[in-house]
Amino acid sequence: MMKQLHKQTSLNHRRDEEIPNSQSYSPKMLKHPRSLPRSINYLFKEQRLLFILVGILIGSTFFIFQPTLSRLNPSDPTTHSSLSSSIYHGNQDSSSGSSGFFSKRTFPGRVPAGIGRKSLRIVVTGGAGFVGSHLVDKLISRGDEVIVIDNFFTGRKENLVHLFGNPRFELIRHDVVEPILLEVDQIYHLACPASPVHYKYNPVKTIKTNVMGTLNMLGLAKRVGARFLLTSTSEVYGDPLEHPQKETYWGNVNPIGERSCYDEGKRTAETLAMDYHRGADVEVRIARIFNTYGPRMCLDDGRVVSNFVAQVIRKQPMTVYGDGKQTRSFQYVSDLVDGLVALMEGEHVGPFNLGNPGEFTMLELAEVVKETIDSSATIEFKPNTADDPHKRKPDISKAKELLNWEPRISLREGLPLMVNDFGIAF
Repeated sequence: MMKQLHKQTSLNHRRDEEIPNSQSYSPKMLKHPRSLPRSINYLFKEQRLLFILVGILIGSTFFIFQPTLSRLNPSDPTTHSSLSSSIYHGNQDSSSGSSGFFSKRTFPGRVPAGIGRKSLRIVVTGGAGFVGSHLVDKLISRGDEVIVIDNFFTGRKENLVHLFGNPRFELIRHDVVEPILLEVDQIYHLACPASPVHYKYNPVKTIKTNVMGTLNMLGLAKRVGARFLLTSTSEVYGDPLEHPQKETYWGNVNPIGERSCYDEGKRTAETLAMDYHRGADVEVRIARIFNTYGPRMCLDDGRVVSNFVAQVIRKQPMTVYGDGKQTRSFQYVSDLVDGLVALMEGEHVGPFNLGNPGEFTMLELAEVVKETIDSSATIEFKPNTADDPHKRKPDISKAKELLNWEPRISLREGLPLMVNDFGIAF
């Protein structure tokens, strides 16, 4: 009897354990919602709030006093010394042919304004050529980043080899007839064969470079908002009926002659530039370049100065076409580069004549070459070439007034510099 009672009691106890509370189960009832006093209590426990306030105070102090600590101390002579040293050594990255933008000296108490100039990213098409390579030197020397685009039809790597180690210089082998995508601030468009020997070699390619190449570079300028400078030519005046030639003169050009691929190509390039300027608000600049000479010219490029110099050095007679009374004006390459940069940095579209108004007949030029190199040099006359202009002299009054530019190096001063460069090859 006692055993049955014990079993019944145990069974009832188990049932009490297995039977749940009469209230239905709800997970939410197990969670204890946090009250605001409990959150505040958490902050005050173990001095957490104190640590947060101290951290905010330290951070605020750092950001208040950090700009003051980073300023240059004008009374510290070592600061000026290190600044001067960095400027001087930074100039060593520039081209060996440049005259140097800064000289090695200390600046007591003041930092020159030029040091704060923003560095630009600039494309130079045809930058491995005669004029282009000198332009690249100038841009690198003033602290800009330069990207050269060239297909090396007439350009040469030797003109740029001294820049290959410079971190601000980049060279791309590319034909501007094909589009290219870059992010730049300025575009100097020089790409095109400029001497008769080269542009007559493949006239279809020449006019494609002038038209399609210019179109592609203008499209790039429009896309990235870059300023665009077109190097046109005095050949747009053809065989001029106006002398000297002003920018307002429309020219006298044979549209179907042997030189038309270059003459009319450049005229079309100017048209494209102005249409992009008027229709798409592209900032354009147009330079009309007259005969230019100087170091890095190709010996046999067909231009009269290089022809005469090369022939005299080789002990050959100088070739004069026609009667030698045709006139040309000759500017040294550094004068031209200064003019191009002044035009790009200025606020005037152009076109601008960039040339030396000093006028020489071919016979007078031959005499200057004889005086400079070899007084025993002789002259050989040959029939004149087709569409050869009889007179060529720029009116540069517009460039003088608006760009504050004019050539400074005379033919007799510049010719020996060119001869020295040619003499290296012999």
